Amino acid sequence: MERQPMKKSLFQGTGLSFRYAILDCYKKLNISEDELVVILMIDHLLEQGNRFLAADALSLKMNFDPSKIDKIMSLLLKKGFISYEPSANGLAISLAGVEKKVLDEYSQALKNEQLYLVSEDKAKLLSGIRGFYEKNLGRTLTEIEKQTINEWLSSGYSEEEIKDALTTALGQNKKTIKQIDKIIKAQRHEKDINKEGISLVSPTWDKDIEETIEIAKKLWDGVDPDDK
Repeated sequence: MERQPMKKSLFQGTGLSFRYAILDCYKKLNISEDELVVILMIDHLLEQGNRFLAADALSLKMNFDPSKIDKIMSLLLKKGFISYEPSANGLAISLAGVEKKVLDEYSQALKNEQLYLVSEDKAKLLSGIRGFYEKNLGRTLTEIEKQTINEWLSSGYSEEEIKDALTTALGQNKKTIKQIDKIIKAQRHEKDINKEGISLVSPTWDKDIEETIEIAKKLWDGVDPDDK
């Protein structure tokens, strides 16, 4: 892998980590876990000045075989997440596409949260729902769980839907936000189907961050210690 000066990232000067941001919102961008780890590896190698990256080169650092990586990179290229830029030494890979999408998504999420905080009524609504959850779950919510409730409100779920989902979950002896998220989406999906005959909400739960971490562990097992 030929090394060149490090490519400037769109995240430089933002005070935000690309890796943190993409892990926080990759699910919303419909990025699969396999695509995610390939993006993270490309980012890792770009930081070291490796700009001319193909499937064979990535396979040296990963547990995926070249043919699988090639298919993943083709999908990422089609989605506009990666691109190739002509240079004197060939085609250099770029993550500018996915960086922009992540920045846009992350910025919008922050704006949505701020909108709820600036409105006194919405702040009371959010506080009331969090209090309802903590009382019925018998514990304090984590920051991630609080953010998930924020996202439900930002996505248009009503207070009644959010509370009903918890009541349903507890009736099924389910007490995690992951389980409640699945229920609230399933309830909205059923409601939409009954009312409109179609729903844009998927009733299924996507692969979660725990699986991503396991994949990432396998990926980093193939990274040379000097590169970490």
